[in-house]
Amino acid sequence: MNQAEKTVLAGMAGTSVMTISSELMSRLFEENFREPEYLSTIIARLAPKLSKQANVIAGWSAHYAMGILFAAIYVELWESKKIKHSIKNGLILGAVSGVLGFLIWKGTFKLHPLPPWLNYDHYYLQRIPAHVVFAVFATISYRLIKSNEDDTMNAPYGKSL
Repeated sequence: MNQAEKTVLAGMAGTSVMTISSELMSRLFEENFREPEYLSTIIARLAPKLSKQANVIAGWSAHYAMGILFAAIYVELWESKKIKHSIKNGLILGAVSGVLGFLIWKGTFKLHPLPPWLNYDHYYLQRIPAHVVFAVFATISYRLIKSNEDDTMNAPYGKSL
């Protein structure tokens, strides 16, 4: 599997589990921490002529695109052997990504001409654990991919189809 495929899989897995965790946090705290909804709102307010369906698709697409972008950085670090693809490093990457995610969201809301109303302090605070979840599951996905590659390469007759 090439690096781009690993990146997409790790990004999709991390983003999917992060999205589920944000949904759970939203239900638990009775607040909206759903990233795709806020992205859809931001896009709708910048492009009011888009249909509701187009805004929802754009919000989800932006959400997954950012996940793949974060995963691209992680996979590059792992593939270049700058850091090991351990769960501990996944936690560290998540904490760093959480701070970066906080800054990106804060800048986005600050620069947007009509940002959505929300409790910004709670939303920003939730970025850290959300990105830790993302990074840990991106790491687990990458580890599974690497483990499968290692198993395939060590097969008795070489690389299998």
